[in-house]
Amino acid sequence: MPELLAPSMAKDHPNLPVVKEEGCYYYGVKGEKYLDFTSGIAVANTGHRHPKVVQAIKDGVDQLMHGPSGVIMYDSILRLADKLQGIMPGGLDCFFFANSGTEAIEGALKLAKYVTERPYVISFTGCFHGRSLGALGVSTSKSKYRKFLQPNGLTYQLPYADIEGCPDGKDLAGHCAEKLEKDVESLFDHQVSPEEVACMIVEPVLGEGGYIIPPKAWLQKVREICDRHDILLIFDEVQTGFGRTGDWFAAQTFGVTPDIMAVAKGIASGMPLSATVASKELMSKWPMGTHGTTFGGNPISCSAALATLDVIKEENLLQNAKVLGEYAIKRLKEIKARHRVIGDVRGVGLMIGIEIIDSETGAADGKGMMRVLDLSLEKGVLFYLCGKHQEVIRMIPPLIVTKEQIDEGLAVFEEAVRDFEKELEKRKEAS
Repeated sequence: MPELLAPSMAKDHPNLPVVKEEGCYYYGVKGEKYLDFTSGIAVANTGHRHPKVVQAIKDGVDQLMHGPSGVIMYDSILRLADKLQGIMPGGLDCFFFANSGTEAIEGALKLAKYVTERPYVISFTGCFHGRSLGALGVSTSKSKYRKFLQPNGLTYQLPYADIEGCPDGKDLAGHCAEKLEKDVESLFDHQVSPEEVACMIVEPVLGEGGYIIPPKAWLQKVREICDRHDILLIFDEVQTGFGRTGDWFAAQTFGVTPDIMAVAKGIASGMPLSATVASKELMSKWPMGTHGTTFGGNPISCSAALATLDVIKEENLLQNAKVLGEYAIKRLKEIKARHRVIGDVRGVGLMIGIEIIDSETGAADGKGMMRVLDLSLEKGVLFYLCGKHQEVIRMIPPLIVTKEQIDEGLAVFEEAVRDFEKELEKRKEAS
Protein backbone atom coordinates (compact mmCIF):
# COMPACT_ATOMS: atom_id res chain seq x y z
CA MET A 1 0.00 0.00 0.00
CA PRO A 2 2.18 2.89 -1.27
CA GLU A 3 -0.36 5.41 0.04
CA LEU A 4 0.95 4.67 3.54
CA LEU A 5 4.34 6.11 2.56
CA ALA A 6 4.89 9.87 2.67
CA PRO A 7 4.93 11.40 -0.82
CA SER A 8 8.41 12.77 -0.11
CA MET A 9 9.57 9.16 0.28
CA ALA A 10 7.54 7.30 -2.34
CA LYS A 11 7.18 9.66 -5.30
CA ASP A 12 10.70 10.00 -6.71
CA HIS A 13 11.42 9.10 -10.34
CA PRO A 14 10.51 6.53 -11.59
CA ASN A 15 9.02 4.70 -8.58
CA LEU A 16 9.89 1.43 -10.31
CA PRO A 17 8.44 -1.76 -8.74
CA VAL A 18 11.23 -4.35 -8.42
CA VAL A 19 11.66 -7.71 -6.70
CA LYS A 20 15.38 -8.33 -7.08
CA GLU A 21 18.73 -6.71 -7.85
CA GLU A 22 21.88 -8.35 -9.14
CA GLY A 23 25.12 -6.92 -10.52
CA CYS A 24 24.17 -4.05 -12.85
CA TYR A 25 20.48 -4.99 -13.06
CA TYR A 26 17.12 -4.58 -11.37
CA TYR A 27 14.33 -7.13 -11.97
CA GLY A 28 10.69 -6.03 -12.10
CA VAL A 29 7.58 -7.67 -10.67
CA LYS A 30 6.64 -9.15 -14.06
CA GLY A 31 10.10 -10.41 -14.88
CA GLU A 32 11.35 -7.24 -16.59
CA LYS A 33 15.11 -6.67 -16.62
CA TYR A 34 16.49 -3.15 -16.24
CA LEU A 35 20.10 -2.10 -16.75
CA ASP A 36 20.81 0.21 -13.82
CA PHE A 37 22.83 3.31 -14.66
CA THR A 38 22.06 4.91 -11.28
CA SER A 39 23.87 2.56 -8.84
CA GLY A 40 21.09 3.29 -6.36
CA ILE A 41 22.15 6.97 -6.63
CA ALA A 42 25.91 6.33 -6.53
CA VAL A 43 25.75 3.72 -3.75
CA ALA A 44 26.21 0.30 -5.41
CA ASN A 45 29.73 0.95 -6.70
CA THR A 46 30.51 -2.77 -6.44
CA GLY A 47 27.22 -3.63 -8.14
CA HIS A 48 24.03 -4.86 -6.52
CA ARG A 49 24.43 -7.72 -4.06
CA HIS A 50 28.06 -8.48 -4.83
CA PRO A 51 28.62 -12.04 -3.53
CA LYS A 52 31.58 -11.05 -1.37
CA VAL A 53 29.62 -8.24 0.27
CA VAL A 54 26.57 -10.45 0.79
CA GLN A 55 28.73 -13.11 2.44
CA ALA A 56 30.35 -10.53 4.73
CA ILE A 57 26.89 -9.41 5.85
CA LYS A 58 25.80 -12.99 6.52
CA ASP A 59 28.97 -13.74 8.47
CA GLY A 60 28.70 -10.48 10.39
CA VAL A 61 25.15 -11.07 11.56
CA ASP A 62 26.24 -14.38 13.08
CA GLN A 63 28.41 -12.34 15.47
CA LEU A 64 26.88 -8.91 16.15
CA MET A 65 23.86 -6.94 14.93
CA HIS A 66 24.29 -3.70 16.88
CA GLY A 67 27.04 -1.69 18.55
CA PRO A 68 26.67 0.80 20.04
CA SER A 69 30.23 1.93 19.42
CA GLY A 70 31.81 3.28 22.59
CA VAL A 71 29.61 1.29 24.90
CA ILE A 72 31.15 -1.82 23.35
CA MET A 73 34.02 -2.14 20.89
CA TYR A 74 34.28 -4.68 18.07
CA ASP A 75 36.65 -5.88 15.40
CA SER A 76 34.86 -4.75 12.23
CA ILE A 77 34.86 -1.05 13.13
CA LEU A 78 38.53 -1.13 14.12
CA ARG A 79 39.61 -3.00 10.98
CA LEU A 80 37.55 -0.65 8.82
CA ALA A 81 39.21 2.45 10.30
CA ASP A 82 42.61 0.87 9.67
CA LYS A 83 41.78 0.02 6.05
CA LEU A 84 40.28 3.42 5.34
CA GLN A 85 43.25 5.37 6.64
CA GLY A 86 45.35 3.52 4.06
CA ILE A 87 43.33 4.90 1.11
CA MET A 88 42.49 8.40 2.37
CA PRO A 89 44.26 11.53 1.15
CA GLY A 90 47.36 12.24 3.25
CA GLY A 91 46.86 13.00 6.92
CA LEU A 92 43.16 12.09 7.13
CA ASP A 93 43.36 9.16 9.51
CA CYS A 94 40.67 9.47 12.18
CA PHE A 95 36.99 8.57 11.78
CA PHE A 96 33.61 9.26 13.31
CA PHE A 97 31.22 6.72 11.80
CA ALA A 98 27.55 7.52 11.27
CA ASN A 99 24.71 6.24 9.06
CA SER A 100 24.17 8.66 6.17
CA GLY A 101 25.78 11.37 4.12
CA THR A 102 23.76 14.04 5.86
CA GLU A 103 25.01 12.84 9.26
CA ALA A 104 28.60 12.90 8.01
CA ILE A 105 28.10 16.51 6.89
CA GLU A 106 26.58 17.46 10.25
CA GLY A 107 29.60 15.94 11.96
CA ALA A 108 32.01 17.81 9.70
CA LEU A 109 30.32 21.17 10.36
CA LYS A 110 30.20 20.59 14.12
CA LEU A 111 33.85 19.54 14.20
CA ALA A 112 34.95 22.63 12.27
CA LYS A 113 32.96 25.02 14.45
CA TYR A 114 34.03 23.41 17.68
CA VAL A 115 37.76 23.34 17.06
CA THR A 116 37.97 26.83 15.53
CA GLU A 117 35.48 28.46 17.93
CA ARG A 118 34.21 30.43 14.93
CA PRO A 119 30.48 30.74 14.11
CA TYR A 120 30.23 31.03 10.32
CA VAL A 121 30.36 28.62 7.38
CA ILE A 122 30.84 29.37 3.69
CA SER A 123 29.32 27.05 1.11
CA PHE A 124 29.00 27.24 -2.68
CA THR A 125 25.86 27.95 -4.69
CA GLY A 126 24.50 24.83 -6.36
CA CYS A 127 25.97 22.34 -3.90
CA PHE A 128 23.79 19.80 -2.12
CA HIS A 129 24.89 18.56 1.31
CA GLY A 130 21.77 16.98 2.79
CA ARG A 131 18.32 17.71 4.20
CA SER A 132 18.78 17.93 7.97
CA LEU A 133 18.74 21.54 9.15
CA GLY A 134 22.48 21.99 9.54
CA ALA A 135 23.23 20.37 6.19
CA LEU A 136 20.32 22.20 4.60
CA GLY A 137 21.78 25.49 5.79
CA VAL A 138 24.74 24.95 3.43
CA SER A 139 22.74 23.32 0.59
CA THR A 140 21.69 25.55 -2.31
CA SER A 141 21.14 23.18 -5.23
CA LYS A 142 17.40 24.00 -5.28
CA SER A 143 15.38 26.52 -3.29
CA LYS A 144 12.50 24.04 -2.84
CA TYR A 145 14.62 22.02 -0.39
CA ARG A 146 14.79 25.05 1.94
CA LYS A 147 11.22 26.30 1.48
CA PHE A 148 9.48 27.20 4.78
CA LEU A 149 12.30 25.61 6.79
CA GLN A 150 14.44 28.65 7.66
CA PRO A 151 17.68 26.68 8.00
CA ASN A 152 20.58 27.90 10.10
CA GLY A 153 21.43 31.45 9.03
CA LEU A 154 25.10 31.39 10.03
CA THR A 155 26.16 30.63 6.46
CA TYR A 156 27.31 32.57 3.43
CA GLN A 157 27.43 31.40 -0.17
CA LEU A 158 29.98 31.88 -2.93
CA PRO A 159 29.35 31.02 -6.59
CA TYR A 160 30.57 27.59 -7.71
CA ALA A 161 33.22 27.42 -10.44
CA ASP A 162 32.05 29.75 -13.23
CA ILE A 163 32.20 27.22 -16.08
CA GLU A 164 29.47 28.79 -18.21
CA GLY A 165 30.61 32.38 -17.70
CA CYS A 166 34.10 31.98 -19.11
CA PRO A 167 34.62 34.42 -22.02
CA ASP A 168 35.48 32.90 -25.39
CA GLY A 169 39.20 32.49 -25.86
CA LYS A 170 40.02 32.81 -22.16
CA ASP A 171 41.64 30.02 -20.18
CA LEU A 172 38.85 28.36 -18.15
CA ALA A 173 41.02 27.42 -15.17
CA GLY A 174 42.48 30.90 -14.89
CA HIS A 175 39.06 32.55 -15.28
CA CYS A 176 37.45 30.40 -12.56
CA ALA A 177 40.30 30.97 -10.11
CA GLU A 178 40.35 34.73 -10.72
CA LYS A 179 36.59 35.05 -10.30
CA LEU A 180 36.70 33.07 -7.05
CA GLU A 181 39.39 35.38 -5.69
CA LYS A 182 37.23 38.43 -6.51
CA ASP A 183 34.09 36.85 -5.05
CA VAL A 184 35.89 35.99 -1.81
CA GLU A 185 37.35 39.47 -1.56
CA SER A 186 33.87 40.98 -1.94
CA LEU A 187 32.39 38.61 0.66
CA PHE A 188 35.09 39.44 3.20
CA ASP A 189 34.85 43.17 2.48
CA HIS A 190 31.08 43.47 2.78
CA GLN A 191 29.52 40.56 4.70
CA VAL A 192 31.77 38.62 7.06
CA SER A 193 35.36 38.85 8.22
CA PRO A 194 37.53 35.77 7.54
CA GLU A 195 38.45 35.57 11.24
CA GLU A 196 34.83 34.60 11.96
CA VAL A 197 34.68 31.78 9.38
CA ALA A 198 35.14 28.24 10.69
CA CYS A 199 35.14 26.43 7.34
CA MET A 200 34.34 26.33 3.67
CA ILE A 201 32.40 23.29 2.47
CA VAL A 202 32.30 22.21 -1.16
CA GLU A 203 31.44 19.30 -3.41
CA PRO A 204 34.62 18.73 -5.46
CA VAL A 205 32.28 17.74 -8.28
CA LEU A 206 28.86 19.37 -8.21
CA GLY A 207 26.42 16.48 -7.81
CA GLU A 208 22.67 17.07 -7.51
CA GLY A 209 23.30 20.61 -8.78
CA GLY A 210 24.16 19.38 -12.27
CA TYR A 211 27.36 17.30 -12.44
CA ILE A 212 29.65 20.29 -12.96
CA ILE A 213 33.36 19.42 -13.00
CA PRO A 214 35.47 22.38 -11.87
CA PRO A 215 39.03 22.99 -13.09
CA LYS A 216 41.72 21.75 -10.71
CA ALA A 217 42.95 25.33 -10.40
CA TRP A 218 39.61 26.39 -8.93
CA LEU A 219 39.71 23.80 -6.14
CA GLN A 220 43.37 24.62 -5.57
CA LYS A 221 42.38 28.27 -5.16
CA VAL A 222 39.72 27.27 -2.60
CA ARG A 223 42.44 25.44 -0.67
CA GLU A 224 44.81 28.41 -0.94
CA ILE A 225 42.19 30.87 0.36
CA CYS A 226 41.39 28.61 3.32
CA ASP A 227 45.08 28.31 4.19
CA ARG A 228 45.54 32.08 3.92
CA HIS A 229 42.84 32.74 6.53
CA ASP A 230 43.18 29.65 8.76
CA ILE A 231 39.79 28.41 7.57
CA LEU A 232 39.16 24.66 7.53
CA LEU A 233 38.25 23.10 4.19
CA ILE A 234 35.55 20.40 4.09
CA PHE A 235 35.09 18.18 1.04
CA ASP A 236 31.67 16.61 0.66
CA GLU A 237 32.69 13.33 -1.00
CA VAL A 238 29.40 11.58 -0.26
CA GLN A 239 28.77 11.02 -3.98
CA THR A 240 32.29 11.23 -5.42
CA GLY A 241 33.95 8.80 -3.02
CA PHE A 242 35.01 5.17 -3.30
CA GLY A 243 36.07 5.09 -6.93
CA ARG A 244 33.35 7.10 -8.63
CA THR A 245 35.84 9.59 -10.16
CA GLY A 246 38.42 6.92 -11.05
CA ASP A 247 40.40 7.41 -7.82
CA TRP A 248 39.43 6.46 -4.31
CA PHE A 249 38.34 10.08 -3.79
CA ALA A 250 37.95 13.23 -5.85
CA ALA A 251 40.53 14.85 -3.55
CA GLN A 252 43.09 12.59 -5.22
CA THR A 253 41.65 13.16 -8.70
CA PHE A 254 42.06 16.93 -8.29
CA GLY A 255 45.20 16.88 -6.16
CA VAL A 256 43.65 18.89 -3.30
CA THR A 257 43.52 17.57 0.27
CA PRO A 258 40.84 18.99 2.58
CA ASP A 259 41.05 19.24 6.36
CA ILE A 260 37.80 17.31 6.83
CA MET A 261 35.91 14.92 4.55
CA ALA A 262 32.38 13.57 4.64
CA VAL A 263 31.99 10.15 2.99
CA ALA A 264 29.03 7.79 2.60
CA LYS A 265 27.05 6.21 -0.30
CA GLY A 266 29.60 3.83 -1.91
CA ILE A 267 31.35 2.99 1.37
CA ALA A 268 29.31 -0.14 2.15
CA SER A 269 27.55 -1.18 -1.08
CA GLY A 270 24.09 -0.26 0.18
CA MET A 271 24.34 -0.80 3.92
CA PRO A 272 23.81 2.39 5.96
CA LEU A 273 27.21 3.81 6.84
CA SER A 274 29.07 7.11 6.60
CA ALA A 275 32.03 8.84 8.19
CA THR A 276 33.33 12.25 9.13
CA VAL A 277 37.07 12.07 8.52
CA ALA A 278 39.92 14.30 9.71
CA SER A 279 43.41 14.05 11.17
CA LYS A 280 43.98 12.62 14.63
CA GLU A 281 45.28 16.05 15.64
CA LEU A 282 42.03 17.76 14.66
CA MET A 283 39.77 15.02 16.04
CA SER A 284 41.59 15.11 19.39
CA LYS A 285 40.18 18.61 19.90
CA TRP A 286 36.61 17.23 19.64
CA PRO A 287 36.14 15.46 23.00
CA MET A 288 33.63 12.83 24.09
CA GLY A 289 30.12 14.19 24.44
CA THR A 290 30.44 16.93 21.81
CA HIS A 291 29.02 14.52 19.23
CA GLY A 292 27.49 11.05 19.42
CA THR A 293 25.58 8.27 17.70
CA THR A 294 23.48 5.22 18.58
CA PHE A 295 23.62 3.33 15.29
CA GLY A 296 26.69 4.83 13.62
CA GLY A 297 29.41 2.34 12.71
CA ASN A 298 26.99 -0.60 12.88
CA PRO A 299 29.06 -3.81 12.97
CA ILE A 300 27.28 -5.38 9.97
CA SER A 301 27.66 -2.21 7.93
CA CYS A 302 31.35 -2.13 8.82
CA SER A 303 31.71 -5.75 7.66
CA ALA A 304 30.04 -4.82 4.37
CA ALA A 305 32.40 -1.86 4.00
CA LEU A 306 35.45 -4.06 4.55
CA ALA A 307 34.27 -6.37 1.79
CA THR A 308 33.48 -3.37 -0.44
CA LEU A 309 37.04 -2.06 -0.15
CA ASP A 310 38.39 -5.52 -0.96
CA VAL A 311 36.20 -5.82 -4.07
CA ILE A 312 37.22 -2.38 -5.36
CA LYS A 313 40.89 -3.33 -5.00
CA GLU A 314 40.71 -6.94 -6.16
CA GLU A 315 38.57 -6.22 -9.23
CA ASN A 316 40.54 -3.12 -10.21
CA LEU A 317 37.41 -0.98 -10.21
CA LEU A 318 39.24 2.35 -10.01
CA GLN A 319 40.89 1.66 -13.35
CA ASN A 320 37.63 0.36 -14.77
CA ALA A 321 35.94 3.62 -13.81
CA LYS A 322 38.64 5.65 -15.55
CA VAL A 323 38.77 3.60 -18.73
CA LEU A 324 35.04 3.09 -19.20
CA GLY A 325 34.27 6.63 -18.11
CA GLU A 326 36.49 7.98 -20.88
CA TYR A 327 34.93 5.50 -23.33
CA ALA A 328 31.37 6.49 -22.35
CA ILE A 329 32.15 10.22 -22.74
CA LYS A 330 33.62 9.56 -26.21
CA ARG A 331 30.51 7.59 -27.24
CA LEU A 332 28.17 10.23 -25.81
CA LYS A 333 29.91 13.02 -27.71
CA GLU A 334 29.46 11.03 -30.90
CA ILE A 335 25.75 10.67 -30.07
CA LYS A 336 25.52 14.39 -29.23
CA ALA A 337 26.85 15.25 -32.71
CA ARG A 338 23.82 13.47 -34.19
CA HIS A 339 21.14 15.01 -31.97
CA ARG A 340 20.43 18.68 -31.37
CA VAL A 341 18.50 18.08 -28.13
CA ILE A 342 21.70 16.97 -26.39
CA GLY A 343 23.64 19.84 -24.89
CA ASP A 344 26.83 19.54 -22.88
CA VAL A 345 28.26 16.12 -22.07
CA ARG A 346 30.69 16.10 -19.16
CA GLY A 347 32.11 13.70 -16.63
CA VAL A 348 34.97 12.37 -14.58
CA GLY A 349 35.32 8.62 -14.11
CA LEU A 350 31.86 7.05 -14.13
CA MET A 351 30.16 10.23 -12.95
CA ILE A 352 28.66 11.59 -16.16
CA GLY A 353 26.14 14.34 -16.87
CA ILE A 354 24.16 14.71 -20.12
CA GLU A 355 22.20 17.93 -20.70
CA ILE A 356 18.92 17.89 -22.57
CA ILE A 357 18.17 21.23 -24.24
CA ASP A 358 15.62 22.91 -26.48
CA SER A 359 17.01 22.27 -29.97
CA GLU A 360 16.01 25.73 -31.18
CA THR A 361 16.86 27.99 -28.24
CA GLY A 362 19.53 25.95 -26.46
CA ALA A 363 17.71 26.49 -23.16
CA ALA A 364 17.58 23.80 -20.48
CA ASP A 365 14.68 21.41 -21.13
CA GLY A 366 13.65 19.70 -17.91
CA LYS A 367 10.43 18.31 -19.39
CA GLY A 368 12.34 16.91 -22.35
CA MET A 369 14.88 15.34 -20.01
CA MET A 370 12.09 13.57 -18.12
CA ARG A 371 10.68 12.28 -21.39
CA VAL A 372 14.06 10.87 -22.39
CA LEU A 373 14.32 9.19 -18.97
CA ASP A 374 10.89 7.62 -19.40
CA LEU A 375 11.61 6.42 -22.94
CA SER A 376 14.92 4.93 -21.81
CA LEU A 377 13.19 3.11 -18.97
CA GLU A 378 10.56 1.72 -21.35
CA LYS A 379 13.46 0.23 -23.33
CA GLY A 380 15.07 -1.24 -20.20
CA VAL A 381 17.68 1.25 -18.97
CA LEU A 382 17.39 3.31 -15.78
CA PHE A 383 19.03 6.76 -15.58
CA TYR A 384 18.50 9.49 -12.98
CA LEU A 385 18.19 13.28 -13.02
CA CYS A 386 19.90 16.36 -11.63
CA GLY A 387 20.55 20.01 -12.46
CA LYS A 388 19.08 23.37 -11.53
CA HIS A 389 16.20 22.87 -13.96
CA GLN A 390 16.30 19.05 -13.82
CA GLU A 391 17.76 19.15 -17.31
CA VAL A 392 20.75 16.87 -16.70
CA ILE A 393 20.71 13.09 -16.93
CA ARG A 394 22.98 11.39 -14.41
CA MET A 395 24.80 8.36 -15.76
CA ILE A 396 26.37 6.64 -12.75
CA PRO A 397 26.55 2.89 -13.41
CA PRO A 398 28.12 0.47 -10.94
CA LEU A 399 31.91 0.45 -11.25
CA ILE A 400 31.74 -3.23 -12.25
CA VAL A 401 30.00 -2.23 -15.50
CA THR A 402 31.45 -3.72 -18.70
CA LYS A 403 32.11 -2.11 -22.08
CA GLU A 404 29.31 -4.24 -23.52
CA GLN A 405 26.86 -2.89 -20.92
CA ILE A 406 27.98 0.68 -21.62
CA ASP A 407 27.31 0.05 -25.33
CA GLU A 408 23.94 -1.51 -24.53
CA GLY A 409 22.86 1.37 -22.31
CA LEU A 410 24.01 4.10 -24.69
CA ALA A 411 22.33 2.41 -27.66
CA VAL A 412 19.06 2.52 -25.72
CA PHE A 413 19.72 6.12 -24.71
CA GLU A 414 20.17 7.15 -28.35
CA GLU A 415 16.99 5.31 -29.34
CA ALA A 416 15.14 7.21 -26.62
CA VAL A 417 16.56 10.53 -27.84
CA ARG A 418 15.59 9.67 -31.41
CA ASP A 419 12.03 8.81 -30.35
CA PHE A 420 11.81 12.04 -28.36
CA GLU A 421 12.92 14.06 -31.39
CA LYS A 422 10.25 12.35 -33.50
CA GLU A 423 7.63 13.32 -30.92
CA LEU A 424 8.82 16.91 -31.08
CA GLU A 425 8.61 16.86 -34.87
CA LYS A 426 5.04 15.51 -34.81
CA ARG A 427 4.05 18.17 -32.29
CA LYS A 428 5.55 20.84 -34.49
CA GLU A 429 3.72 19.57 -37.57
CA ALA A 430 0.41 19.46 -35.70
CA SER A 431 0.68 23.05 -34.45
